Amino acid sequence: MDRKWWTLLAVCVGTFMLLLDVTIVNTALPYIERSLGASFTDLQWVIDAYALSLAALLLTGGSLADLLGRRRIFVAGLVVFTAASLACGLAESPLMLNLSRAVQGTGAAFMFATSLALLASAFHGPDRGTAFGLWGATTGAAVAIGPLVGGALTQAFGWEFIFFVNVPIGIGAIALTLAKVDESHAPAGGRIDWAGLVTFSGGLFCLIFALIRGNAEGWSSALIVGLLVAALILLVAFVLVEARSAQPMLDLSLFKSPTFNGASLAAFALSASMFAMFLYLTLYIQNSLGYSALEAGLRFLPTTLLAFFIAPISGKLADRYGVRWFIAGGLVLVGLGLLLMRDIGPGDDWTAMLAGFMVAGGGIGAVNPALATAAISVVEPQRAGMASGINSTFRQVGIATGTAALGAVFTHIVNGQAPVFAEAVRRAGIEAAADRAGQFSDFISFGLYRRIGGGEQVLVAGREAYLEGLHAILLYGGILALVSAALCAWLIRPSGFAPRPQAAAPEPEAAAV
Repeated sequence: MDRKWWTLLAVCVGTFMLLLDVTIVNTALPYIERSLGASFTDLQWVIDAYALSLAALLLTGGSLADLLGRRRIFVAGLVVFTAASLACGLAESPLMLNLSRAVQGTGAAFMFATSLALLASAFHGPDRGTAFGLWGATTGAAVAIGPLVGGALTQAFGWEFIFFVNVPIGIGAIALTLAKVDESHAPAGGRIDWAGLVTFSGGLFCLIFALIRGNAEGWSSALIVGLLVAALILLVAFVLVEARSAQPMLDLSLFKSPTFNGASLAAFALSASMFAMFLYLTLYIQNSLGYSALEAGLRFLPTTLLAFFIAPISGKLADRYGVRWFIAGGLVLVGLGLLLMRDIGPGDDWTAMLAGFMVAGGGIGAVNPALATAAISVVEPQRAGMASGINSTFRQVGIATGTAALGAVFTHIVNGQAPVFAEAVRRAGIEAAADRAGQFSDFISFGLYRRIGGGEQVLVAGREAYLEGLHAILLYGGILALVSAALCAWLIRPSGFAPRPQAAAPEPEAAAV
């Protein structure tokens, strides 16, 4: 088999492992909470620690690839990710788990920063579209089986095995890459933008920390106000540093292109609206409706299977008809799907969300491959790596900020339902186990109200409290997706894409899925 196809296989295995890890984690979160005594904030960090380090280090990984070689950095990322996965499974406290997740994100950043560049250097002409289409199918497959595999592993062996499963996959990917993938380099060596790295990662951390802790500490507290001010100062400093840098990690001139802005917005919106929502949907299905991890994974299949089947079709058709309509149309489907999920009531089973699951799954499948193509097609090949890396950074920033921002809204609204729930409990003739606002959102999110007795009246009241928060964030997520769809349709134009040679194309600097 031609070595370029081995390269595709290695990149897809690495990508599959990363995406499998994200979707596996969701169905295991309630078990992690019970095993480690985690709080709702801890569960948010299980997701955000990974996404934050991935977003912060993605472009730096591209610079390292320029200096040391793409295959070398890809393998380094695989090694770090695999070792960190083992550490996650061995963690005995929420703190150790989240620190290990941050290290996982570091390894993932190195992989993401080089994976698409490896494909771009190996494939030219029509085969490049085929390669990207197969990559899109891989992302769909990972999403499709992740919740199911996660549920099965968690239920059969324990939540630790959702991380242990990465170890053999990672070792296999390392061996395959070393044996079959050719080394490639950027046309000119790069350097690490330390000032950009510090200001960008510091600003993001302050923002995410403030969003996650805002309700508990008080939005007007000195800590939260200080963090938000620090985030603003650091992110502004980052822009100034990049504008003056001879070799910036983020080329601000790319944002002069409306099409590039549209692709970046789509990456952020898809992650912040849909992928950030999985935490809250999972907690409801498992903790409020009482399904096990495996049963919850099965109930996500309508979403994930549709994404899987539509992704390769979208990848082929978007190359022929243009990515604009697949990105905008897919975001419309995601927005409508989120709004349809709001139909569920406290007396309904999960099937009340089925239509929304299916519509949103179709939207994910339509957007992902088209977005991958757009990420490297908006600029000339020499800058495709930078453009793709920025697009992937927007994806991860979307997950991190979406999870934190939705959590802030959710927690505030659910805490406001404490008096209503307390009245229902009094009518049932029992005492609630949590009556302070700061604890109430955890009490409801983790389904603890199911253990205090009181019959159907208490169960319905607990579900109502959770659904008040869930309905609100589904509304905000749906609006974000729909508004972003309109903006993407306006911004992304055929004239915004750079012409590409069909063969012997120059290699991009560095890239990321």
